[in-house]
Amino acid sequence: MTATKRPAGNGRLLRLSEADNVLVATAPLAAGRAAINGGGEIDVLAPVTLGHKIASRPIEKGEKILKYGVPIGSATENIAPGAHVHVHNLQSDYTPTYALGETAWGDKDA
Repeated sequence: MTATKRPAGNGRLLRLSEADNVLVATAPLAAGRAAINGGGEIDVLAPVTLGHKIASRPIEKGEKILKYGVPIGSATENIAPGAHVHVHNLQSDYTPTYALGETAWGDKDA
């Protein structure tokens, strides 16, 4: 089920940007219905710890995960609304622009 509207209140989930497809838990959550800060609610599918993310809508495998309105990685599988989003279904898209070699820390013989 996707997020639904309800009056703004003291939600336990936070949407950091309107562009985001994840919500952040502001407290530990049990499975079940949870309010979204700013309005709406969603069914949390499994317990989520403080600071962790859940999907606010269906996310397809390969789709970018957006937090703060920017991509933080890609889904490695289809993710249902209310499902925990973490390393088991999210991979970083970070590509280093450099690599440290043996000489990065100076001359070993010095």
